[in-house]
Amino acid sequence: MFDDTMWAFGRASGIVDLVLLTVAVLGGILTRSGRPLPGIPRFALSLAHRNVSMLAVVFLVLHVATLLLDPYAKLTIADVVVPFAGAEKPFWLGLGTVAFDLLVAVVATALLQRAIGTKAFRAVHWLTYAMWPVAVLHSVFDGTDGTDAWFVVGTVLATAAVLAAVAWRLSHGFLETQSLRGPDRLRAPQRPDAELRRVS
Repeated sequence: MFDDTMWAFGRASGIVDLVLLTVAVLGGILTRSGRPLPGIPRFALSLAHRNVSMLAVVFLVLHVATLLLDPYAKLTIADVVVPFAGAEKPFWLGLGTVAFDLLVAVVATALLQRAIGTKAFRAVHWLTYAMWPVAVLHSVFDGTDGTDAWFVVGTVLATAAVLAAVAWRLSHGFLETQSLRGPDRLRAPQRPDAELRRVS
């Protein structure tokens, strides 16, 4: 009975964590855009993004800890630390280890942002875009529910949402992208009569 409970909790916590990671990625892009949701100020959106990210870490720790205690999963401490060294499905299990390490790095730099500086924080934070697909692949090919219809449909919808958000993030219409072009390019062109007055 205990073994079945641990196995079920390990599966459920992994699925919840993937949902939270998806929401965190989408929320992070929306936060960087500078566009608040209707009725939600920017600071509240930023706080929600941080809280969801921390909750994702909590569920990831629960997911890993539960599988370490589950005799069916046969997960070891080495599997959590060293990627691609597992006895069963080493590649797909290793992707989960990589996602775990990347998430730890992102959260650690977020907590130490003042100490390490904004540039280092942003550089490491870009790892989120690598972490999410790695976590998805781990869930699909190493998870018990990875091939179930409901999970496949949910994964396709989540992937479409993240791809659309990333495309928007990289587009010229993204506010942060506009600011990186420099203030001169954001400045509106002056009228010809204003230029004539300046010359005269």
